[in-house]
Amino acid sequence: MSSQEREEFVRRSKGEGAIYRRKTGAKKGLWVAEYSVGKKRRYFYGKIKKAVADKLRERLSLGEMYLAPEADTIRVDEYLVRWLPTVKGTVKERTWTRHEEVVRLHLKTSIGGIKLLKLNALDIQELYLSKLASGLSPRTVQIIHTTLHKALKQAVRWSLLSKNVAEAVTPPKPQKKEIRVLTTEETKRLLWTARGDRFEALYVLAITTGMRQGELLGLKWDDIDLHKGTLRVSRTLWEGKTTPPKTPKANRSIRLTGMAKEALRTHLERGNGSDWSSRPRAELPRTVTTSRIAPGGRY
Repeated sequence: MSSQEREEFVRRSKGEGAIYRRKTGAKKGLWVAEYSVGKKRRYFYGKIKKAVADKLRERLSLGEMYLAPEADTIRVDEYLVRWLPTVKGTVKERTWTRHEEVVRLHLKTSIGGIKLLKLNALDIQELYLSKLASGLSPRTVQIIHTTLHKALKQAVRWSLLSKNVAEAVTPPKPQKKEIRVLTTEETKRLLWTARGDRFEALYVLAITTGMRQGELLGLKWDDIDLHKGTLRVSRTLWEGKTTPPKTPKANRSIRLTGMAKEALRTHLERGNGSDWSSRPRAELPRTVTTSRIAPGGRY
């Protein structure tokens, strides 16, 4: 700052930055606001002193001056790579895998090169629009938003950001798809076709219990009590691994119908005593691994 500029220097309390008028250079005559972010000095300019002062007050109120020293240099991709390992172990494996895929396939390749501190809501909104234009479903883009929002929220806690810009972005709303229900005739035809099949009991349970496909495939004989006529849902199969149900409510007991009990007894009599969860995915019936059938034939 030159001696002339010092003449119009607005003294402020420590930590409140400074405002002064440029007397030389290309920005001569403009008001300059100066403040610190970490160990670096930051500046912005304006024609009206009050407007500059208001903007400086706004930035300081967001806490930018209290950010960590590396906040001014770290890029989005660098941050996300460091964030991912900290999440592992705090969420279900399936959730972490989804976060990792979102970061690797969608975030690093698009907004990864932007400085974390310079990432804004418009960058994120344009990212979502481009993903929709590329053919991704609104639901997939919503998942991208969930991961990014969570990552930026943690960046605020770590003093790398003063606010979560993802909160100002509106993700697309997935369209609710109407579930087609199998007719009584279609259900009968499915059961007739499955008769004698080594997975007949699996089809019958799918139709009579309404269990999710992962729950069906994660069943073990220890979960079934043919004497009481009940079945206990206590795990789900995903990507070849068994995990606990997603929510406490998913841990539940289901009363078996007479048809289901008979199908399970027949399954045992045929020597099919092994659990479905122990079989390779390629051996499982394609109908069950690609759709879900609920009571009354809904899938």
